[in-house]
Amino acid sequence: MLTVLVDYDSGNLHSAEKAFERMAREVDGGEVRVTSDPELVAKADRVVLPGDGAFPACRAGLEGFTGLFEAIEEAVTVKARPFMGICVGMQLMATTGREYTDTPGFDWIGGEVVQITPSDPTFKVPHMGWNDLVVDRPHPVLAGVETGDHAYFVHSYHMQVSDPATLLAHCDYGGPVTAIVGRDTMVGAQFHPEKSQAAGLRMIGNFLTWRP
Repeated sequence: MLTVLVDYDSGNLHSAEKAFERMAREVDGGEVRVTSDPELVAKADRVVLPGDGAFPACRAGLEGFTGLFEAIEEAVTVKARPFMGICVGMQLMATTGREYTDTPGFDWIGGEVVQITPSDPTFKVPHMGWNDLVVDRPHPVLAGVETGDHAYFVHSYHMQVSDPATLLAHCDYGGPVTAIVGRDTMVGAQFHPEKSQAAGLRMIGNFLTWRP
C-alpha cells in the first residue's frame, strides 16, 4: 500500500510527511512517499495534495511539472484512488479560484474559492490559529472527530460549495467558513491536519485505512 504526498514546490512538506509516516505505522497504512514523479503518482494507492500560498501560484506550480496533474487526475477520477487535499490543495478541488484573478480549479467539487469576509470587523484576515470544527455530516475519514475538536487554520480564502452535501465540516469565524469537503473517494481539509494534534492525526489515520 503506497500513499504519495505530491511535491510541486508549494510549501514545506516535512511536517506533513512526518505525520503521515507516524500514522501509517500506527494503523499499518503502508509506505508514505513524497514525490513529484508522475509515474509514482499513477501507481499510488492513495494521493495527498498539500498546498501553501495563493491559488493561482499553486495551480501554476502544479502545471509546471510535466504530466503531474494528469497523473493525479487519472489516479483519482479514473482509478478512484482515495485523495486528500490539504489547505490550497483542498481549494484546488473547486471549480474556480477567485484569489487575485479567476483561475480554473480541478472542478472535482462544484464551487468557488472566495475571500473570507467576517461579519465582525474585529476578526482579522487571514484566519490564523486554532478554531473549533462543526461536523455537518458523517464520513469515514471523520470517524472519531467530533464537533468542538480543534484544528489549525492559516488562510484568507475558503471554498463555497455548490452542493451542500459536499460540505462535511465548517468552523465559525464571523460566519461559516468551510473546513472539510468531500465526495466519492475525495476529501479535502482547509486546515492543516498534520498540525492539528489529535483530531488531525485521527483524520490522517482514518484516510490511510479508508476503503471507499
